[in-house]
Amino acid sequence: MAEVVIVGSAVEAGAIAADRIAALVARKPDAVLGLATGSTPLPVWAALRERGVDLSRVRGFALDEYLGLPPGDPESYASVIARDVVEPLGLDPALVRVPGDDGGPVETAGARYEAAIRAAGGVDLQILGIGRTGHIGFNEPGSSLASRTRVKTLTDATRADNARFFDTIDDVPRHCLTQGLGTILDARELVLLAFGEAKAEAVAGAVEGPVSASLPGSVIQLHPEVTVLVDEAAAGRLRYADYYRAAWEHRPAWLR
Repeated sequence: MAEVVIVGSAVEAGAIAADRIAALVARKPDAVLGLATGSTPLPVWAALRERGVDLSRVRGFALDEYLGLPPGDPESYASVIARDVVEPLGLDPALVRVPGDDGGPVETAGARYEAAIRAAGGVDLQILGIGRTGHIGFNEPGSSLASRTRVKTLTDATRADNARFFDTIDDVPRHCLTQGLGTILDARELVLLAFGEAKAEAVAGAVEGPVSASLPGSVIQLHPEVTVLVDEAAAGRLRYADYYRAAWEHRPAWLR
């Protein structure tokens, strides 16, 4: 079972995740981080910046990228990662990768990205969010639990959720490159964050429901080292919320 931590705010969740990353980097200055985009991980990046952690040797691999946006588009995930993570945290841009950023044929971009992750020694800690449809990365419902980095078609629900970053929903790309669920499971540690009532059903399904391609986030149940950080609203449909609170409050001192 994942370790589920119910917190009072996104800021508190970000601090816990940042502490995990800081401890990892202290042990391994050239650690490999899996980088998520969007608003969910912003508290993590903010907390890391406050701690002044030296991330100059850290390597990063983004979860996904839109297809069809012009180079340098501000809503491309290459731009978002540069703006939200690389620049404020002092990462070396040369050490941070985004799917499809090597300019090669899109048909084989997934295999090349997988090879790059392997060459880096694999992802040490992967930051994740979860969508209302239960997707992680851009692995929409129906994605194979063994899938690797590949091209996917986005659901209308996902495009509607992301339309707030664009002028209209018609501007949201229909296709993307995303790490697969199997790729995500290869990371040594997963930290999933979710905030707000709109995520409650997806969180409950991912943590307590059956493992199913119909809810891709449920694949985290197959990983031995998972922390799920949620606020009270996102935890609202968890059956075992009281147990999670007690387990976190009474965790052994050597885990603190």
